[in-house]
Amino acid sequence: MLARSVRSGLTETYHDGVVAVCDRDGSVIASTGDIDRPFYLRSSAKPFQAAVTRRHADLAPVQLALACASHWGLPAHVAIARGVLEGVGLSEADLRCPPAWPSSQSALRRLLHQGHSEPRRIWHNCSGKHAGFLAACVGAGWPTESYLDPDHPLQREIIELVSDLGSYDVTPVGVDGCGAPVLRTTARAMATMFARLGSDPDLADVYEAMHRYPALISGNGAGDASIATAVDAVAKGGAQGCIGVATRAGLGVAAKSWDGHYEVAVIAAVAALKEVGAVAGFPAERLESWARRPVLGGGREVGALEPLVELVREKSP
Repeated sequence: MLARSVRSGLTETYHDGVVAVCDRDGSVIASTGDIDRPFYLRSSAKPFQAAVTRRHADLAPVQLALACASHWGLPAHVAIARGVLEGVGLSEADLRCPPAWPSSQSALRRLLHQGHSEPRRIWHNCSGKHAGFLAACVGAGWPTESYLDPDHPLQREIIELVSDLGSYDVTPVGVDGCGAPVLRTTARAMATMFARLGSDPDLADVYEAMHRYPALISGNGAGDASIATAVDAVAKGGAQGCIGVATRAGLGVAAKSWDGHYEVAVIAAVAALKEVGAVAGFPAERLESWARRPVLGGGREVGALEPLVELVREKSP
């Protein structure tokens, strides 16, 4: 079990899942659950997709951070995505992610107040990744119209990198919500990938961009942004309840909630970081909002989501 939801003093729901903590060699430090059960990385793959993007595109650190992001559609997010496109002579019309409204309610209210009545591709939470994909295609001389095709040179390079980093074949690929290829993984492979994100010199610029600009990765207060703000680590959440964490010390944490609850995955990852000694003292205090999450009823707190992570230690970090 990863967590339980307690409402009005009564246990309401137990949340099952898996956590793995690995080092960069793929050795398991600690775990709970079936760490070899496959699932999709979803947006947790973005740091590694961005690592391929930046091989072929000259991105500023803020642009690289947004290529790793599931952003909230705030004005800064949208402006950076536009800047990436304009820098290579493209526009929003070249994006292949679907039209969407911003995730941020304040950004949405602002747009509605301005008279916007239809969603747009640039507001999609993956538009930074897609803008980066397009910039890489221009830089490499690859076709832009088919950049989401699994057989496109860009996507083949991403599939190869992610498979190598996790020592796990991510194929066959599916189709993610944004239209990009979605990659398979396991908690063991995902934790290994994130351990390498924090320690591999070839990924250092991706790590630094994510750590320097955590609010670009999602938004202030989000689980992955909160981890990167409190600890010398970066994190990236994904749909259907998964999150990966990379520490600069070379530990990777992967958490997956089998019922698809993102908050469950985040509090499990935070609990795992504490249990292996990667978070303590003041940084741990800064993550208290993700050590226990309130459950609301009628606009007031009536319970809590609490971690139940019990890791089996296999070696010292």
